[in-house]
Amino acid sequence: MDFHHIPVLLDECLDGLAIRPDGTYVDGTAGGAGHSSAIASRLGENGRLIALDRDPDAVAVATERLSVFPNAQVIHSNYSEMRYVLDELGIDSVDGILMDLGVSSFQLDEGSRGFSYHSDAPLDMRMSKEGMSAADLVNTYSESEIARIIFEYGEEKFSRKIAANIVKARETAPIETTVQLADIIRESVPQKARREKNPCKKTFQAIRIAVNGEFEHLSKGLEDAFFCLKPGGRLAVITFHSLEDRIVKQKFASWCKGCICPPDFPQCVCGHKPDGKLVNRKPIEADSSELERNNRSRSAKLRVIERCSDNDD
Repeated sequence: MDFHHIPVLLDECLDGLAIRPDGTYVDGTAGGAGHSSAIASRLGENGRLIALDRDPDAVAVATERLSVFPNAQVIHSNYSEMRYVLDELGIDSVDGILMDLGVSSFQLDEGSRGFSYHSDAPLDMRMSKEGMSAADLVNTYSESEIARIIFEYGEEKFSRKIAANIVKARETAPIETTVQLADIIRESVPQKARREKNPCKKTFQAIRIAVNGEFEHLSKGLEDAFFCLKPGGRLAVITFHSLEDRIVKQKFASWCKGCICPPDFPQCVCGHKPDGKLVNRKPIEADSSELERNNRSRSAKLRVIERCSDNDD
């Protein structure tokens, strides 16, 4: 299986995790094992890496590529099940966790998976290859629900027109391929919008997010990951679009919040201390040399948070 993968912001992730040779680490999104391999290579014989992925193809590739590291283990699981996985392994807490979000390069490049609007394929988009597909969504959901998904998850201003045309098209025949859906989208937006950039990107993103329950898994996954950290442990998260970055930013901010007294209180009486502290105030982005090597890094943002110890002020 040709699973080409260039890890995004690799050095920045390794620096952010502050890897210790004897530490225990989790890669919540193993993918092509680029980040996982780099983490495992920095661990000593007492270190340990647990690599998770919901995609069975990624699990197969990561298992092969990490087989050279005796301290690495690959498990077929969604990162939102991290606490359960660690409990099963008898691991109470870990030193660092990495989550590289969104769709992988392999999933986009493998046309048969149905993620890309650049090739004709069954309309699938399932990262886990299980459950509801994109074809199920566009052929069974109501017009209002499709419009909501496209607007909320794709930030597409022509969402209502696209949804209306999807419903109209499926009355004649089911929408079964990526090209069918892409043609409907193009016909639903003004010519000016078509000329500016590919009009399919936002709708395909929105449907993919809905099919895979990405935001629901992300919220739970972040919560589980942070509270699986040891005091002083770090969580590093790479996002690729504003919606998921907003979720990460807000979660991190909530853990870094100290006093939770009402704002009109003259002084703090709650005694609440922050659970975490930001390692980088602003998200880290790719530099010019990485942008030249890897176009996928163009929209990547890395945020890192450290779990506070009881001694931290």
